[in-house]
Amino acid sequence: MTDLQIDQSVIDTAARLLEAGELVAFPTETVYGLGADAENPAAVAAIYAAKGRPQDHPVIVHLAPEAPLDYWACDIPAEAGALAAAFWPGPLTMILKRAPNIPDAVSGGQDTVGLRCPSHPVALALLRAFKGGKGGIAAPSANKFGHVSPTLADHVVDEFAMDDTVAMVLDGGASQVGIESTIVDLSRLDTLGPVLLRPGHISAEAIAAVIDRMPAAADAAAPRASGTLESHYAPHTPVAMQERTVLLETIEQLHAAGRKVALIHVSTMPETHAGQRLPPRPAGFAHALYAALRAMDGQGADVILVESPPQQGEWLGVNDRLRRAAHGSTGIVHGLLNVQPNV
Repeated sequence: MTDLQIDQSVIDTAARLLEAGELVAFPTETVYGLGADAENPAAVAAIYAAKGRPQDHPVIVHLAPEAPLDYWACDIPAEAGALAAAFWPGPLTMILKRAPNIPDAVSGGQDTVGLRCPSHPVALALLRAFKGGKGGIAAPSANKFGHVSPTLADHVVDEFAMDDTVAMVLDGGASQVGIESTIVDLSRLDTLGPVLLRPGHISAEAIAAVIDRMPAAADAAAPRASGTLESHYAPHTPVAMQERTVLLETIEQLHAAGRKVALIHVSTMPETHAGQRLPPRPAGFAHALYAALRAMDGQGADVILVESPPQQGEWLGVNDRLRRAAHGSTGIVHGLLNVQPNV
């Protein structure tokens, strides 16, 4: 991504739009974000309205590398500084106690705030141009709430083509990571230690190597955080995830029942109505996943079948996203096999 040409005049225009309270979509290394001035409650409310996002579901505030962390958070533990030094700019979000001067619009009414510094050069240029590099851009993924996150500028345009809520879309090519940032809660260190709220490219083991404490699994009292609802990242077409041997049988049964299957897979599979083969390594799979879900969603299939990836730790982020994408489709295969298709 180092050879990406950045037009500073375009960046400056986007920064001025944000400062005027408008919404600007921009690329990060994880997915594209729908940005607004984090200190402007009306602008943040416009994000929620554009996405159809529940008001109590917090957004992540993106900061330039030079932005003072203590402006946005209070009671900052030493572990936060260590993790920022190790992983920022990069795909790690930290949940910290929100500073009193920061509006609660970005936190869904909670006393915590999610902060991260992205590494995409376009995002960094925008953050440095916005409010002289001192501001924060609230930016959930640039899609309608619950849908598949965008990893290309065209995905953003597709999501918001029917309205005029987004003033500008900055094109930075394909998102390198392809799934959302890891979220670690550091707001309850004294009682629970670090807590992993959302897995991602940066693993729990990598976090533990820096702060010498393994993050615990998310608990019922954890702060609400972006992308942690049970049903999320879902295309319009139902999704089912199955292990290879079961998947082969399911494909055969669905074909016999006259059903159209869109298939996302890694290993060799029989031909289906539509299909896309993804790389066998977790980084490559994650990079291609959302684009594949979007592509298969447009094929007129009855179901998107996904070959289950490995369950090892480095696949945790991918499995998390697939589990949420398939959550609302429980029983879909059984239903397709037992209900007569429309002809």
